[in-house]
Amino acid sequence: MKKRKLSFLEIWNMSFGFLGIQMGFALQNANASRILQIFGADVHQLSWFWLVAPLTGLIVQPVIGHYSDRTWTRLGRRRPFFLTGAILASIGLVLLPRADIFVAFLPALWVGAGMLMIMDASINVAMEPFRALVADNLPSDQRTLGFSIQTVLIGIGAVVGSWLPYVLTNWIGISNEAVAGKVPLNLLFSFIIGALILVASILLTVLTTKEYSPEELAKMEPEEPEETEEKAGLLNIFSDFVKMPGTMRQLSWVQFFSWFGLFGMWVFSTPAIAHHIYGLPLDDSHSRAYQTAGDWVGVLFGVYNAVSAVFAFFLPVMAKKIGRKSTHTISLVIGGIGLISVYFAPNEYWLIASMLAVGIAWASILAMPYAILAGSIPARKMGVYMGIFNFFIVIPQIINALIGGPMVKYLYGGNAIYAIVVSGISFLLAAALVSRVDDVDEANDRKTQ
Repeated sequence: MKKRKLSFLEIWNMSFGFLGIQMGFALQNANASRILQIFGADVHQLSWFWLVAPLTGLIVQPVIGHYSDRTWTRLGRRRPFFLTGAILASIGLVLLPRADIFVAFLPALWVGAGMLMIMDASINVAMEPFRALVADNLPSDQRTLGFSIQTVLIGIGAVVGSWLPYVLTNWIGISNEAVAGKVPLNLLFSFIIGALILVASILLTVLTTKEYSPEELAKMEPEEPEETEEKAGLLNIFSDFVKMPGTMRQLSWVQFFSWFGLFGMWVFSTPAIAHHIYGLPLDDSHSRAYQTAGDWVGVLFGVYNAVSAVFAFFLPVMAKKIGRKSTHTISLVIGGIGLISVYFAPNEYWLIASMLAVGIAWASILAMPYAILAGSIPARKMGVYMGIFNFFIVIPQIINALIGGPMVKYLYGGNAIYAIVVSGISFLLAAALVSRVDDVDEANDRKTQ
């Protein structure tokens, strides 16, 4: 029994929920730092508040992967998890910019950080089952296409989420002025719209996608040995971690430097660009000029996500021509140069070119490591290993969260632009490490030719 090839529309519908997930993720990435600053956070404290996001991912994703491998309900195997995650994430989206309404009970800054944690935990609940669903439902020769379509939808959702505050202000006329301690209206409406689209897009996937049952999947992988009875439950996550495939170990270092760089970009872009490009004081989060700079950062984030959505269509072609490893290496080098170039940009419009380069790297980061990894993972443990793979996404973010703020304060003199430069260097290190990775699928393809 073999997995049937799916049509483009079937793969599109199967991945469509990622559009909503990434829209919420983009709203968080582009705006959480300035929302927390409005609620009273200093620039050097931002990475500490962002720490809750990767910490929740570190705990949630492998646990969700473990249980989604062992779940079968009327809704299927993976779908119950990303539906639940979408509903909880939408609640976090609505409440994050409204944290001030709880000020009678707790400081708005702490409530905002809590909502950021709820949002990220919920997005993690939804995200990894989506990755595993592609590996579950697609044959090996369609996996690069599947992850690339996910990247396209991620890009579309991220563009809409990133540009929404700017569009609401400049096209519709909704105010972006922030009264002390209050989030501007354009952000409030953006987060509500994001919550609605998140739930709607997940529902489309849930209603249009079928899953193979565990029994069917077992028949499709006859070469795998029978799984012995596991009595330790969640403790098996630790044994699975120790026994992870060699390809995952090799990719872990590539992921580490890729996501260390991404986290620095997400956290520090707004203060870096406001100060280095717009010439604003280091602590000026309530001024209209600062909110304008923040809106422009959203536009820039939309640019790199738009590029990733387009470039994702070319990833399968490039991978077929030059291999997945070479494709990922080239993409990371281009992205690293793009981040470093932010330092040399003479004005905010030149930053569009920087983000074009970052978008190429982002497309590859979202697709190539997963396409390479999927061929080395036993099908019966696809969910838990996709969750464990998330360790190498969240651990670098945790490290950056712990040291990034102090480095900005004490090493960079409060000027966050140097955190962006370090992010670019981190991309280049990731590119150099790709050469150490074994791509099992490509090696098997060469043997059969």
